[in-house]
Amino acid sequence: MIAHGMFTHLFDRTLVRPWVAVRRWPVESQLGARRNAMVASTALAQRRAELQDVEEFLAARLGTAMSEVVASAANG
Repeated sequence: MIAHGMFTHLFDRTLVRPWVAVRRWPVESQLGARRNAMVASTALAQRRAELQDVEEFLAARLGTAMSEVVASAANG
């Protein structure tokens, strides 16, 4: 015979916990996606800032004509 405490524990492990995991999945997935988007946004902002620094450096050293060539090459 199974004791009441053991039945509750088995019920919790087999039925309740998977259901809780299923109900939490959309929230945890959204949080992960948001975190990934923030990391990507930060990386893009850093790259954009570095590109602007390079363009400003080249413009100061070589003139605006070279800066325009670099900018058009960077934009594809």
